Amino acid sequence: MKRILIVDDEKEIVRTVRAYLDNEGFKTYAAYDGEQALRAWEEKQPDLIVLDLMLPKLSGIDVTKEIRKKSNTPIIMLTAKAAESDRIVGLELGADDYIVKPFSPRELVARVRAVLRRIEGVGSETEHIVRSELKINLKTREVRIRGEEIGLTSTEFDLLAFLAQHAGQVFTRLQLLHEVQGYTYDSFARTIDTHIKNLRRKIELDARTPQYILTVHGVGYRFAREP
Repeated sequence: MKRILIVDDEKEIVRTVRAYLDNEGFKTYAAYDGEQALRAWEEKQPDLIVLDLMLPKLSGIDVTKEIRKKSNTPIIMLTAKAAESDRIVGLELGADDYIVKPFSPRELVARVRAVLRRIEGVGSETEHIVRSELKINLKTREVRIRGEEIGLTSTEFDLLAFLAQHAGQVFTRLQLLHEVQGYTYDSFARTIDTHIKNLRRKIELDARTPQYILTVHGVGYRFAREP
């Protein structure tokens, strides 16, 4: 049974989300401020966190920062802030997905399932992808660059793995959004840019002149072919 931690200072939202997730067979826990969230995360070790951005004591941003120092636990941010800049801040800090209030509880359940499904993954005939100094283990979801393991969020890993498995093929932002997160909302397409920026920062020697993930101007992105 997958464990989900729900963090929001609005108790009615927590109650509703818990009811839907419990009904779908998840084990849920609740926290109502940032400090409670960190304690619950350490004690319960949830498989995924639904995290409000605006919280008492510690903000969702601060909670995300603390968790990302130690773990890649998937995080879906839940917030009333709809501006693209707010989404980008959350994603740059390591959130895997972003839902704007008011939201459909059924959509939230679908997003939770989608993130968990990506983490579990589907078996691949190819276990490793190796490009120069980059090694991607598709079964263990580990990535090493120049021999050093690097931490990626579940969305970052899925994006990198998908591009690498289709090296040389060009994808639009909407296509990548559909492949790694399962939906194609135009308003969310630019969040792919944030994930690409994060990936380049982690795997490229110089993010300004990438050798792995290349921009195709006016279209989208592609992974470099083998030399």
